[in-house]
Amino acid sequence: MTSRVWRDGQVVASDFELDRLDQYLADPGNLVWFDLCSPTMELLDRMAAELHFSSHAVEDALAPLERPKAVWHAQHIFVQAYSVRLVDATGFGSRLQATRVSAFMVANALVTIRSDDGFDVAELLQRWDDDPELVTLGVGGLLHTVLDVIVDRHDEVTGQLDDALERLEDLLFAERPQTRQVSRQAYRLRRELVETRRLVLPLRDVVNVVIRHGHEMGWSERLRYYYDDLYDHVQREAEWTESLRDLVGSIFETNLTLNDMRLNVVMKKLSGWAAIIAVPTLITGWFGMNVPYLGFERPLGLWLAVGLTVVAVAVLYTTFKRYDWI
Repeated sequence: MTSRVWRDGQVVASDFELDRLDQYLADPGNLVWFDLCSPTMELLDRMAAELHFSSHAVEDALAPLERPKAVWHAQHIFVQAYSVRLVDATGFGSRLQATRVSAFMVANALVTIRSDDGFDVAELLQRWDDDPELVTLGVGGLLHTVLDVIVDRHDEVTGQLDDALERLEDLLFAERPQTRQVSRQAYRLRRELVETRRLVLPLRDVVNVVIRHGHEMGWSERLRYYYDDLYDHVQREAEWTESLRDLVGSIFETNLTLNDMRLNVVMKKLSGWAAIIAVPTLITGWFGMNVPYLGFERPLGLWLAVGLTVVAVAVLYTTFKRYDWI
């Protein structure tokens, strides 16, 4: 558990137990943030009963594979998003790891629930210390910080995927073809981009819902500016992941096209050399027959065969070289 209480923009308590949460919430002058990491269902049910959270929202906070969303309930606003990061992976496995962050927003408190410790709350505390105005803006300011950190993680991961695509482009047009390695990396990047996009795109609706209901709750215009800026970042992330997904698809198709072109070049060169080799075979086979021919049983026959072979090979080689067949 991690927690903090502000009053008039100043920290008055931190890291208190769940039993004291009601006491701080009872004073409307307090602004409370309470965080749980990987809580048990019993602990979450206990807190939900005390704060009158919706049972459906509590179920979504722990259920796997829930999509990012923002839902207005009678007593609170429920927001769910995913923080992402890249980790080491072997084989064809995705390197993308997502941490679900669920938030319950009431009049003077924000309760966050993390699925694991992949989302570092230390950055939240640091931002609130560096920008006290976010705290003075109330619960909306606290929620904005949570969403802003999540969007920054999306931006960081998307930037890493973009850099990986640039390295893949260099590998694609390398002097020595590495078709298999390009295909494997392109497949992994495409999978990671699809997973990232699935978590980024719904955030636009999440921010829109928060802005709409925040306006109904009488949030200040200053806070609206913060969320408008956040929406611009989310929109940019959505467009960035979309363009990268198209790019990795183009890289995959280009790799196949280059592979076909290399195969055509190889087949063309083999055909050219096969034609050159066929000429000496034809001449030596003709002069090797046991029937009378020009120069039969005389040295003239040998030199005639050698001369025809050299001239024919030279003509074919020069012609094929001129048309880049060999």
